[in-house]
Amino acid sequence: MERDKLKKEILLLLRRNARMSEQEIADRLSSAAATVSDCIRELEREQVIMGYAAIVNESSENGEVRAIIEVEVQPERDIGFDQVARRLGNFPEVQSVYLVSGQYDLRLEVVGRSLQEVASFVASKLSSQDGVKATATYFLLKKYKEAGVQFSKDEHEERLKIVP
Repeated sequence: MERDKLKKEILLLLRRNARMSEQEIADRLSSAAATVSDCIRELEREQVIMGYAAIVNESSENGEVRAIIEVEVQPERDIGFDQVARRLGNFPEVQSVYLVSGQYDLRLEVVGRSLQEVASFVASKLSSQDGVKATATYFLLKKYKEAGVQFSKDEHEERLKIVP
């Protein structure tokens, strides 16, 4: 298998299960474990693989509150949204920052211990930042699926209806 194609296949498998062993990946891709190991190290050096994470069911966590916050930004000359996005990403409450299309420019995932803590973050830290014009906050109430993993399996899963 061509090396670039092998790397893509490795990434697909690791996205589904980051704990999959190099030997198992090699077996699934009909490749040598040493080749798979070399490809993974290359992907890490190239920062294609930036880290490994577990998918966690928040209902088993101890009272974390998560929110999606959309941020309208005044882009800065010559650097656009990058500097504002990096600055907002430095807050420990901010788990993820995305540049998005639509009415708002950035989408943040924020974690706090309570609704009030997240609201306080928005009011005192986020909205006062240079370049932040407006925000909209959406508290996450229940997670059904993340990274391809379904959180609750119904005994009777209904097929999606396709209407012409």
